[in-house]
Amino acid sequence: MDSCVMIWNMKPHMRAYRFDGHKDAVTSVQFSPSGHLVASCSRDKTVRLWVPSMKAESTVFRAHTATVRSVNFSGDGQSLVTGSDDKTIKVWTVHRQKFLFSLNQHINWVRCAKFSPDDRLIVSSSDDKTIKLWDKNSRDCIHSFYEHAGYANHVDFHPSGTCIAAASTDNSVKVWDIRSHKMLQHYQVHSGVVNSLSFHPAGNFLITASRDSTMKILDLVEGKLLYTLHGHQGPVTCVAFSRTGEYFASGGSDEQVMVWKSNFDECADTVRVQRSTASSLQVPPASSTNQPTFNLQPSVLHGQTSKPAALFSKQDSQTAANTQNCNRNGNHSRATHPHTYRNPNTGSSSTHPQTQSLLQHSPQAQAQSHASDRSTTPGLASTLEHIIGQLDILTQTVSLLEQRLTLTEDNLKECLQNQVEIGLLLQRKEEV
Repeated sequence: MDSCVMIWNMKPHMRAYRFDGHKDAVTSVQFSPSGHLVASCSRDKTVRLWVPSMKAESTVFRAHTATVRSVNFSGDGQSLVTGSDDKTIKVWTVHRQKFLFSLNQHINWVRCAKFSPDDRLIVSSSDDKTIKLWDKNSRDCIHSFYEHAGYANHVDFHPSGTCIAAASTDNSVKVWDIRSHKMLQHYQVHSGVVNSLSFHPAGNFLITASRDSTMKILDLVEGKLLYTLHGHQGPVTCVAFSRTGEYFASGGSDEQVMVWKSNFDECADTVRVQRSTASSLQVPPASSTNQPTFNLQPSVLHGQTSKPAALFSKQDSQTAANTQNCNRNGNHSRATHPHTYRNPNTGSSSTHPQTQSLLQHSPQAQAQSHASDRSTTPGLASTLEHIIGQLDILTQTVSLLEQRLTLTEDNLKECLQNQVEIGLLLQRKEEV
């Protein structure tokens, strides 16, 4: 791992900015709500607050005594909360740039700490197999959720603030109600440790990232697995929606950052998910069928390059969402396995809902999946145009490099000639 923070520009052909300052691997990074600041934390036991500009100015926060694994802005952007291997959660003020207080009841490393949407609560997860809910003002632990089979790598609040989701080392994802302290949903959809998760801002979808090299999109209203996303060549270590939900980004151990475009549109009982590249590929027109299809191309951020990777598939018939539900009466019921249909034309499959709404704040109506059989010709034409454009840019770059190389060679020859002339002059002076 390197120790830098990268700020990527989503505009085509724009370079990324590399910020150096940490002395060891960076473990977490987040933009402030306004986008004017970036917070990062590292194995070097520090937290840094950056101004995302070419000057790369940063302020160092020191108080932790071990690796800092998590950093998170409050909703108003006035505070930071961090979690560390020193078993503490610390809260900082952003503008005064000072440490405020610690929360100290965990007895093992703290993996993650997040503010609630209203900034009144803090949730944290630890290797001690607990997820703790804290009152920010009183600094008291108001409840502990217990993980029996593993510990939670990542935890976050639902946008409504009424529940939390945890990504666990037992390959599961759990959703808990913070008012009743009951488990609302239990998804056993990954075949490896779940490293990260993120709620869609609308609150109806949850995306998860796992060591099994996949990401999963979960429908929280119906309590089922919608899609499986393939793209990374190894464990997926993090995933996050943008603040508007228009995009989500994923990072993996393959040293790639992928940016995905997500359209979660619920109209006429249709749930559609589309994905396109940063080069604005046009989505082909849809025709009505009984299966949703995917023709998706992520934008891959790797070094200074952007390249597509076309590995995105629907959940196949070998995996199904196994959800544990809690209805309005507090009774638990086991969700049925969703039916899966494979589209022979695209190799993708669709998953149809068989369960009711599970979250108390969610609508009760079931969404019936409709699909589209897209023509591939417009998408292919757009892809070819993008490739041609990239080749033109590469040609111009090579030409420019050749010119610079020629100029450098000329300068080198001139320097050598000057050195020879100086040497001759010195010899003449010595002879005289």
